[in-house]
Amino acid sequence: MGTLRDLQFALQLKIEELRQRDTLIDELELELDTKDELIRRLQEELDRYRSALSLPGPSTVSAAAAARIEARQRVKRQAVFSELFSSDPVTLAMVSHRSCDKSQEAQGLIQVAFRKSDLLKNLAEGEIGAITACMSRTSISQGCVVIQEGATGDQAFVLEEGRLDVTKDGQKLLTLEPEDMFGELALLYNCIHTCSVSAQTDSSLWVIDRKIYQTVLTQCRLNHRSYSVELLRGLPFLQSFAEDVIMEMSEHMKEANYTDGDFIIQQGATGDTFYIITKGQVTVSEKKLGHQEEMVLAELSERQWFGEKALWGEDTRTVSVRAVGEVTCLLIDRETFKNVVDESVSDSCQEAQKINEPTLDLTEDPAALTSSTLSDFQIIRTLGVGEFGHEDLVHLKSSTEHVFAMRVLKKKLIVSSGRREHVLRECNVLMETRCPFIIRLHKTFRDAEHLYLLTEACLGGDLSCLLKDKGCLDDCSSRFYTACVIEALTFLHHRGVVHRDVRPENVVLDERGYAKLISSRCMKKVETGKRTWTFCGTPGYVAPEVILNQGHGVLADLWSTGVLVFELLSGGLPFDDSDALKFLTAAVHGVDQIEFPKIICRDACDLIKKLCRSKPSERLGSRKNGAKDIHKHKWFEGFHWDALCKRTLTPPLVPRLQPPVESTMCALYQETSEEQSSDWEDF
Repeated sequence: MGTLRDLQFALQLKIEELRQRDTLIDELELELDTKDELIRRLQEELDRYRSALSLPGPSTVSAAAAARIEARQRVKRQAVFSELFSSDPVTLAMVSHRSCDKSQEAQGLIQVAFRKSDLLKNLAEGEIGAITACMSRTSISQGCVVIQEGATGDQAFVLEEGRLDVTKDGQKLLTLEPEDMFGELALLYNCIHTCSVSAQTDSSLWVIDRKIYQTVLTQCRLNHRSYSVELLRGLPFLQSFAEDVIMEMSEHMKEANYTDGDFIIQQGATGDTFYIITKGQVTVSEKKLGHQEEMVLAELSERQWFGEKALWGEDTRTVSVRAVGEVTCLLIDRETFKNVVDESVSDSCQEAQKINEPTLDLTEDPAALTSSTLSDFQIIRTLGVGEFGHEDLVHLKSSTEHVFAMRVLKKKLIVSSGRREHVLRECNVLMETRCPFIIRLHKTFRDAEHLYLLTEACLGGDLSCLLKDKGCLDDCSSRFYTACVIEALTFLHHRGVVHRDVRPENVVLDERGYAKLISSRCMKKVETGKRTWTFCGTPGYVAPEVILNQGHGVLADLWSTGVLVFELLSGGLPFDDSDALKFLTAAVHGVDQIEFPKIICRDACDLIKKLCRSKPSERLGSRKNGAKDIHKHKWFEGFHWDALCKRTLTPPLVPRLQPPVESTMCALYQETSEEQSSDWEDF
């Protein structure tokens, strides 16, 4: 018979299991609601088609259009979201101080487990230490389940004592031993477990949940950044620089570690790097001409610096600097320093350019749209069904010349899934967006149950459908579609908006064959000099800084663009595996670790590698020239960017579309107390 503690823990596990089952039931109910909505819409569509068959004249839907509808309704890769992260100081402080006492032996075991994890071993020593401090111990009896296959979870575990079995579909895969870690994927987002883990013997575990993990990491990154800014702000020769320049410079500082006796700088050598000591002590020495012995000139310790002359062009070292014991330094090289300074000088010019940005060639909205209400639109057919509702092809009853797409979203599904803030952000960004390479949002409506987004209709299909048909695209086609995406991202990035979900499914073709980036609930406006921390995007396209919770901004989209080019040219992803943890880990290890298919030419490989640099500030397009550096890359040599922006360039493919024929069988939206709305804050 077990002890009272064992019984209490068993009860706790059962309660947790019931909680997970309740969560799963809620998710299945949401899925059922969505499928019910799909059945209803398809039934309406079928009724209209049956009625239309008895009428004279051409069919309202061609075979090609039907194929496009079917393609849109296939299961596609979905973006995943972590919970919206709040950097509220009170929340950060509460979680970061939730430390649990543990012995040196226990701390060592946990840290060994982290270093054995292919994903988490990439964290810094200080970050692993901070996470270790917040992990709590729990015990589990033989036969109890720690993780249930098919359930969602938000915890990761380190086995301290005992043995655990990992099974899938009832088949044993492996046995976990002490110092093994499992469940890491749950620390990133609300994933569904693909395996079960149960206790082979009575076992002791260390556990941490997603909220604590992400909060601790964010706290570490914010503290490190704040410390870097403080160090730079205290340097006399940087006093004349503005605060945003200092913050930008801190983003580019690298950390280097040295052991006792290491030369950091050697006299007579050429150098281009400036150093600030953050830990330890160094000696500064000089060897006079004709003398054998070096003379120690000074000893420098934490918060002191050396090598500043190298930033201004002085590249011959006149002294030697050697580590005394373990030393850590922050450093920045001359080229990076000058780029940051040059960018600050050109900021005013860029702001003026934004203000005086030439008006792009956009088709004006039909006059009838200005005063239109929801009841003024007729439904031609259903285009597809999504996570929160469906999308209709519509036109105004008073004018069949123009067709639009109407996204109909169920408020209940949005709120219950925790995506309210994401939908609001998407709408707010689109309302301010007028770019020929981004889907246009014309108007929004709402009623008691639904939100409605009236957008332009691009019926040429998306790039994922094109890839399914062709397998992969040639250089000419891939170059054209990539260029359209780059122009769309350039527009967003100039306004501080990060898209975070660039992939073929989110790039559609209009009637002329031009590509347009569609909106995403991952879109977010990030203030200059700040970062966002929520894990958001489609696995396989997510940048390393998002995976490692380092904070990210618009440069994350450059990584995704590189992955997009890879998929267009090869038909597959550079980082892909049936195990999500494995391909996220592969992305963290970097693009240099993968083998490129021979079908991708050398110039395209070079472009992909430069866009997919692990360090965001090293990516092509991250410097002061922005997208112009991408324009000048050899893969785009001879490409007419001006003609693309003027829409005079001939697309590689012009979709064959049959215009929808007006039918007396067109349906209307239900008569209800709807209202036009550009502000949904209260839904």
